[in-house]
Amino acid sequence: MAGASSRVHYLSDFCCPLGGRAAGKPFLLRHEAEVFLSTGREFVYVYDQEGGLLTAVYQFPDQVWHLQLLAIRRALYVLCARTGIYCLSLDSLDRSGSQACEDKEEAAPPYPVIHVDPDACVLPDAALCAFTVLDDMLVTLAQGPTQWKMQLFERPCAGEEPLPRGQVGEVELSTCTPPGGVPEKPAAPRFLPVLCCVFPPDSRAPHGHPQGCGCFTLEEALFGLLFGVDATLLQSPVILCGLPDGQLCCVVLKALVTSGLAPGDPKVLVKILHHLEEPVIFIGALRAEPHEEEAAGELLPGQHEHSDCLVALGHQGRTLAIKASWSESGNLVPELREYCLPGPVLCAACDRDGHMYHSTPSDLCVVDLTRRESPWNPEKPDGAIGGLPSVLCPASLNICSALALCVTARAPTGSTELLALSSKGRLITCSLDLNSEAPVPAKMAMANAGQKIKELLLDIGDVSERVSFLKKAVDQRNKAITSLNEAMNVSCALLSHPEGDRPIACTITTSWSRLELRDMLMATCTLENSSSFSLDQGWTLCIQVLTSSSALDLDGTGSAFTYTIPVDRLGPGSRREVTLPLGPSESGVLDLPVTMSCWLFYSLREVVGAALAPSDPLEAPYLEQLPLSLPKQEGVCLPLCKRTVDMLQCLRFAGAATHPAQAPRMPGPACEPVETFLKTCQAPGSEPTGAASLRAKYLPPSTASIRVSAGLLRAALEDSHSGFHLCSATLRWLLAENAAVDVVRAQTLSSIQGIAPDGTDVNLTVHEVAVTDLSPAGPIQAVEIQVESSSLANMCRAHHAIIRRIQTMVTEQAALGSSPPDLRMQYLQQIHANHQVSPSVWVWVVSPDGMEGRQHSEGTSHRGCTLCMGSEYIGPCPFPLCPPYRCGCVLHT
Repeated sequence: MAGASSRVHYLSDFCCPLGGRAAGKPFLLRHEAEVFLSTGREFVYVYDQEGGLLTAVYQFPDQVWHLQLLAIRRALYVLCARTGIYCLSLDSLDRSGSQACEDKEEAAPPYPVIHVDPDACVLPDAALCAFTVLDDMLVTLAQGPTQWKMQLFERPCAGEEPLPRGQVGEVELSTCTPPGGVPEKPAAPRFLPVLCCVFPPDSRAPHGHPQGCGCFTLEEALFGLLFGVDATLLQSPVILCGLPDGQLCCVVLKALVTSGLAPGDPKVLVKILHHLEEPVIFIGALRAEPHEEEAAGELLPGQHEHSDCLVALGHQGRTLAIKASWSESGNLVPELREYCLPGPVLCAACDRDGHMYHSTPSDLCVVDLTRRESPWNPEKPDGAIGGLPSVLCPASLNICSALALCVTARAPTGSTELLALSSKGRLITCSLDLNSEAPVPAKMAMANAGQKIKELLLDIGDVSERVSFLKKAVDQRNKAITSLNEAMNVSCALLSHPEGDRPIACTITTSWSRLELRDMLMATCTLENSSSFSLDQGWTLCIQVLTSSSALDLDGTGSAFTYTIPVDRLGPGSRREVTLPLGPSESGVLDLPVTMSCWLFYSLREVVGAALAPSDPLEAPYLEQLPLSLPKQEGVCLPLCKRTVDMLQCLRFAGAATHPAQAPRMPGPACEPVETFLKTCQAPGSEPTGAASLRAKYLPPSTASIRVSAGLLRAALEDSHSGFHLCSATLRWLLAENAAVDVVRAQTLSSIQGIAPDGTDVNLTVHEVAVTDLSPAGPIQAVEIQVESSSLANMCRAHHAIIRRIQTMVTEQAALGSSPPDLRMQYLQQIHANHQVSPSVWVWVVSPDGMEGRQHSEGTSHRGCTLCMGSEYIGPCPFPLCPPYRCGCVLHT
């Protein structure tokens, strides 16, 4: 078909976004000068082609799935998704349009939107997916839980009460897959079924239906071969049904009427003609061989001819053509041929000259089914001597992405006219000269040349825009696939090395720094990529800081803060540092220990979601692929490291850091009334009487000691601290994670004085002792670690840090096979029990009246504060687990 040419004219522009093929199929009908169209949303437009005006816009409750015009009854039937079938009278439309013109002669389009009244719904049924209308019958197809159901009703008219009072019969078809979604509003099916009505040649022809409404007449030979003798003798119309699973089946209408209200037997009423194995998009009929009158030029222009070829088209381009042909033995047999056309197919249409038009996202093509290997011979019976062409060769019309097609009557010039709705929402008309040999025009007028250039430029712009969009979509998907591959490699590399050297590691170090006129403890997290992979889009470094509950709040819980830092382009061999403040707060409090956890998070929604979502909803028909849902999982979490920052890491030493007491510090809320009261009572020139000053003057420091086996320490420290005295090596080991421990490394020390975050002193002393009465073999050589501080809270925090290191060391040595010495376990248990029943506790109390000091012992402890509240001593004190009191007036020794 080398001579196919087209001329395109733009009629109107409907700017509403178009839906995909699953949610409301765009539809287009033409009757005389009126064009009825739906863009796949809830609107139906009525356009006057001769006047070039939009005459009405109807809005329905939901998406419009199908339109059908019964011209002889002047009625428009509309299938609304999840609602039912509506009937609009064209006579009332004409009257309302004329009245609007009389009232507003100078008013310009667009016309106001007319909301369709719910009373216009003549068949309410949320399961309806397709229908077709005859002169006096209405055939519907509904989607049930497991099967499709075809029902036959008396045709309702506008203004009548809703059916199903007029149901005549029904039959169940093949099984189906119900759509998803909630029961109240199920999801729209991806593809809608196709219904059409086929009439025998001697019955009442569908004169009330415009061409393209899904009603046509077949020749007697093909009708009998397809539907059997019963349909031919009964002169019954036949309903053809194309299902989303690819089945092409038929039901004889008069046989369905006889079934009454009881469902008919599918084995008797339903006949499966073929299976395309892909969703059926279009069913139509055409004339593949000319009549004798047409060949002789005697067929009048207005005279109707019967079709001799039935065609069905699938979504991916698989095409079925059925025609009556003579066999070698001289018998009429149905000839079935399958063809493969370019896909995916958006829409299709047939004309009466043997041409079928089908639209894809890239082009509008036409194929000619009248091309045969042998010429037409009128001497053979019925003229049916030629078969179907062995191959169909589509010819391009240079029109892309037409979502709806309608073939109008042949123009007076002999060319075919097409109405099309593009993906941009433009209504266009195409004049096709399929039989021309593309003659060269003699001379083109200046105005025609300008119009032609304008049309070519518009076509070039559309193609360029589409190519740009597709290239962008492909690049996004390729980038997402590459990122997912990198994420998979990184995950496998980290999970295959749970311990030891890891290809991607994170280290945490602490140090003191001056920030906003205050000394702050800073934590530096260093992310190092030693692998051969890159951390690009979608990766995030997450750092969680978990503080312990304050010792001042016995019922409180620790606070947690999570910091997220996007990791962008961290290539192999690169590193990234993140510094976070840990404290103290403005009140000078730093709740230790602090636990820091680091992990990598890969966001699937950020990477995959951006690639799947189309950037422009108008370009969605270009993709034409199965819908892809976003991943249910947010992402992938890969742990890197975990570290606990305790008191021993936060100590500062003389010459390494400035004293934090020099920085401005806000007083604690609990101490403020006491200190204010004492300051008001203080005489001029007297010594300070604050709580901290009184505690430092009258109360001895808090002390705790831990004894560890010397043999255990030598075995654990022989590699890292060999060559040093055991006490000095132990002190080095305790302060190994402190950033300011250079003063300890520079000389051999067995004791050191550090400064806690709140400014109080913390003394660490290590010396060797002999422990008796614990082993039947004699004294045990041990190392005693003594912690001393004027703050009971800091003493307990340092004690906890030492215990944590010793527990880790004991666990590691036990794994290496080290065994403890022979101990008198019963003696240890007795000591522990005696301490719990009657501990010896010395309590120094300072009263505000006479500043007297007194002692109290023998298993008593302080449940309040004598200095602040004047309460009594009650109950035992489980030292060293007893927390420090808020005012600091009590000291346990």
